[in-house]
Amino acid sequence: MIFPIVRTAMVALRRDRVSLVLSFVVPIAFFSIFAVIFGGQHDSVSKIKVVVVDQDQSRASQKLVQGLVSDGSLVVNTKPAPTKDQPAPFNYTAETAEAAVKAGDVSVALIVPHGFGDHPFSFGGKSTNESGPAIELLNDASDMIAPQMVGGLLQKAAMTAMPEAMAEQGMKYTDQYIGGFTPEQRKLMEANLDQLRKIESKQAADGASPASSASGGGLIAVHNRSVVGENKKNPMVAFYAAAIGVMFLLFTASGSAGALLDEAESGALDRVLSSRISMTGLLAGKLVFNILLAFTQLTVMFLWAWSVFKLDFFSHIPGFIVMGLCTAFAVAAFGMLLASICHTRAQLGALSTLAILVMSAIGGSMFPRFLMPEAMQKAGLWTINAWAIDGFTKVFWRDLPVSALWPQVAVLLAIGIVLFAIARRIARRWEYA
Repeated sequence: MIFPIVRTAMVALRRDRVSLVLSFVVPIAFFSIFAVIFGGQHDSVSKIKVVVVDQDQSRASQKLVQGLVSDGSLVVNTKPAPTKDQPAPFNYTAETAEAAVKAGDVSVALIVPHGFGDHPFSFGGKSTNESGPAIELLNDASDMIAPQMVGGLLQKAAMTAMPEAMAEQGMKYTDQYIGGFTPEQRKLMEANLDQLRKIESKQAADGASPASSASGGGLIAVHNRSVVGENKKNPMVAFYAAAIGVMFLLFTASGSAGALLDEAESGALDRVLSSRISMTGLLAGKLVFNILLAFTQLTVMFLWAWSVFKLDFFSHIPGFIVMGLCTAFAVAAFGMLLASICHTRAQLGALSTLAILVMSAIGGSMFPRFLMPEAMQKAGLWTINAWAIDGFTKVFWRDLPVSALWPQVAVLLAIGIVLFAIARRIARRWEYA
């Protein structure tokens, strides 16, 4: 009796080709996604975007900036990208660099202060009376990796790009604390410095990067300052509320839209269409219901985050309403599209599971996008999750006004309109059935 039962189940699975394919596609897709994210390949790691403001404009500060630019792990910008209104923008200032970090355009900004060239090295990592002013490292508190990496690469650049300044600083400290050099020793040191300057000039003329060496810690005094999220009570709650919320909204919307399949199977859909209502009106009504359901679910989640995890919710009501409604519209249209494509509940369950989990993994619901490789970050822009999470991050993390949400709002509305139009076209099969 066991063999016939197994054979019957296998025949049923083979007939439902969508479920059969998805049974093998889902694990392979997830393995591939997380293998790319966590594979540890050096070439796949995204470069850190850094803004550098050189207020000192000394030889030492320029050498340091050149060392940062030549590092393959960084994308260093000293001026904003040109725009139509300002084709040749001025260099970043301390104020515009801080604004770039607050807006999320870059992860880190470095401010090289006036007087850095006079005393570039602290030999201890802290600014003292005998060392120059500390370089200010502005960062976003939500990204705990980028500031540490940039801080380490900054010390490395000091070692590799400023050997002449290190030698001169060493001579100065020797004169001050040890009693100075003899005339012969000073003559030899000056000759070595001249030789070092010639080597650096030749490297600059050839376009070569400075020779690499082991990076030491604490050569340059650095002051870290979080310009985003420093005073947040529970900084990552807003991110996870949006990330997890959007993923479950997609599941809820697809499940709710699946009522169409139940109505079609039971014959209730034919009776409804035989009345005065059209298919467009029926789909629009179900879309509105799913939007209200999704928005209510999102509201409950954020209220829970406010009451239990101290999320600053009520001061961000306008931004939440705008992003919540736009997100609910996009996910509701997505659910309608899935329901119109599938023919059975089993197909809808398998297809929605694959699509939603893949979108959530790539779009940042399971793992922050800013920690993913650059290619994965770009791929995430094809998902509803990424645009929704970016919008909620602007509202609750960066405290930006509603007007700053227009890119996310425009994309989510466009997604909803396009998906609903496609769903309406596919749903014609019920009209002519």
